[in-house]
Amino acid sequence: MKRSAIRLILVTALLTGAAVHLLLRWRLAPEFGGKGTRPEVELAVAATPSQPPLSADEQVNLQVYGKASPGVVNITSTAIEFDFFFTPFASPSAGSGVVLDLNGNIVTNNHVVENAQSLEVALPDQTTYRAELVGSDPQNDLAVIRLVGAAKERLHPIVMGDSSALRVGQKVLAIGNPFRLQNTLTTGIVSALGRRIRSDNGNLIDNVIQTDAAINPGNSGGPLLNSAGEMIGINTMIVSPGGASGGNVGIGFAVPVNTVRRVVTDLIREGRVLRPWMGVEGYEISANLASALDLPVDSGILIARIQPGTTAAAAGLRGATSFIRLRMQRVMVGGDIITEIDGQPVRSMDDLDLLLESKRPGDSVRLTFYRGSIKTQKQIELMEQPRRVR
Repeated sequence: MKRSAIRLILVTALLTGAAVHLLLRWRLAPEFGGKGTRPEVELAVAATPSQPPLSADEQVNLQVYGKASPGVVNITSTAIEFDFFFTPFASPSAGSGVVLDLNGNIVTNNHVVENAQSLEVALPDQTTYRAELVGSDPQNDLAVIRLVGAAKERLHPIVMGDSSALRVGQKVLAIGNPFRLQNTLTTGIVSALGRRIRSDNGNLIDNVIQTDAAINPGNSGGPLLNSAGEMIGINTMIVSPGGASGGNVGIGFAVPVNTVRRVVTDLIREGRVLRPWMGVEGYEISANLASALDLPVDSGILIARIQPGTTAAAAGLRGATSFIRLRMQRVMVGGDIITEIDGQPVRSMDDLDLLLESKRPGDSVRLTFYRGSIKTQKQIELMEQPRRVR
């Protein structure tokens, strides 16, 4: 009897197991379904791929880049240098440039093309052309080169704006080829206006635009643009803790477009800048020098020499009449002291050059000077500076 009960239990267990197996196979218990009969799972399906709406600022970036980038070129300048054993080798460097017109004229920085034996320009469409130097202006670190054989339909000049209307805080955009990465866009603001910087060749550049738009090696010669896509400056240099090989730290400088317009017009027409000049040579008066010489003013230019045949000579200005020894140095004394031009103070020859920079040969300026203790003013016509004194 006991064996029959055990047999009954075993049969019942087997039948129950078989029934459960059949239920699973027939999906009568969906949560345990097998292959081919899995329950349908509702997956999270992504929406149709699309960009979120562009902000007004992003739209400006896109419009300016689309309008201006076809006019920004990459310049490779190759100079011949010599190694330790005086063996010549080619030394290429890269910069940016801006198409000025359909004649293939391109403006860039002087330091990009200086001493170059050959120039090659790559347009944004990847076509390359040989270029020739039209003229350069080291004073403002600007130069114009011209493409050889470029078809006009491949050229897209960038419109020049007005740098005199700029305001601090205004949005600006820079396009260039930093580290040979062609047509790179960066954005920022006008950080300051009217800066005065000294270029690598020692020349002072006036009314420079300061910006925090990222400018790196290779950006030199590229355009600084306003939100209308107009060029308002040519990017020329940065302040970098690492020197010339360092990167951007948010302090960059651009030559204002009003200076660019004046310079490139002369370079294209004349091959040189028609720079005004009076024919005066002198040196800066310090407070110590004024005290030692008992001068009537403690700042200005003490004229040392007047070049013969110049407008300064025709106006009757006087240079030094004698020498004295002061603290182991020979000092030329007796000349007139220039203190102002058109009401603007003149404290050094750099000041004099910068004040005349915006003038043209043939213009007149009102010169304020001292002869002895007597203050005098005269109108003096400016002449073109001879090449030999540049």
